[in-house]
Amino acid sequence: MKLFQCQCCGQILYFENTVCLKCGSMLGYLPDEDRMIAVAPDGPVWNALPGTHGMNAAVPDPGPLRFCRNWERSACNWMHRSAEGDGTGTAGYCLACQHNRTVPDLSTPDHVALWTRIEAAKRRLVYSVLRLNLPRPLPDSGHPEPLVFDFLADDPGSPDPVLTGHSDGVITIALIEADDAAREERRSQMGEAYRTLLGHFRHEVGHYYWDILVRDNPAALEAYRTLFGDERADYAEAMQRHYESGAPEGWENRFVSAYATMHPWEDWAETWAHYLHMVDTLETAGALGLRVDAGSTLAAHVESDPYRTPTAAELIATWVPLTLALNSLNRSMGQTDLYPFSLPADVQTKLRFVHDLVSHCGETEPKTTSPV
Repeated sequence: MKLFQCQCCGQILYFENTVCLKCGSMLGYLPDEDRMIAVAPDGPVWNALPGTHGMNAAVPDPGPLRFCRNWERSACNWMHRSAEGDGTGTAGYCLACQHNRTVPDLSTPDHVALWTRIEAAKRRLVYSVLRLNLPRPLPDSGHPEPLVFDFLADDPGSPDPVLTGHSDGVITIALIEADDAAREERRSQMGEAYRTLLGHFRHEVGHYYWDILVRDNPAALEAYRTLFGDERADYAEAMQRHYESGAPEGWENRFVSAYATMHPWEDWAETWAHYLHMVDTLETAGALGLRVDAGSTLAAHVESDPYRTPTAAELIATWVPLTLALNSLNRSMGQTDLYPFSLPADVQTKLRFVHDLVSHCGETEPKTTSPV
């Protein structure tokens, strides 16, 4: 994630900021220009304030803007250019929130705070999707497989909990996953090294992009099966075997996580998620000017845009020393490793496959105002 700058006072801004802490200006993120803008109200719309600092000072006025309808609940800080600020369907929602199909009952007080956390993670996911120029058909676009989000709370009258997952373009996130204590309990019970809301989004969207980028592409599908295995293997049997017997011995030499060993689809989704971990974290490190230099064996200089890095090898060469440094810093604070994974040769080959597929999508400049 990049850093931003207030055009009014030059203050450094972060992706989730809604108010500049230095000059007090209201802030909104405009995704089609990938910038944070200080704005002032003008009747039903908002106008960008005059720029005097930083790179935003010379950027043309974006014209009248509106905040996403979810901004009213402090659940979104994105803006849009829609002429209408209210209405039915997707009218009045930002580019990210137009992908929402279902949100939990917000008349329940506990739901609002949890849903807000889910929305924050979702915006980070959509940011990466936009930066990579991946297709993202909207629910009302007429596309046979739009990208859709359902955020669901458990039904008190049902014995069956909501399960986070993906099916036919619909990504379901269980509301309980936004409860830190509940999520940590599940992580511990399942013996996972890592479990976060953003990780869920990145994993599940990996399933979606397998359908979009691999399934109907004969060349990609053949290469996928060579690296990950045959996805036609019975999923229910694979899941039962995994939860009864666990990961096979020596899995660390071929897979990025134990869960990736369950089925070729899960291996793909886990690898995809780690690719998004890499590019977004490396962008953050570069924006902060982080440099890791510990002799000839440990060096990470993030000096280019990870979202536009030509090869996966370059990403990995920077990523590995950075994660070693970050893990060491966490240990110094008595915390668990930030990135408790390793990237053996087989995993690096899989990451290269993901990178090459994604790079084809990013060969043209992103057009974030387009519905697809």
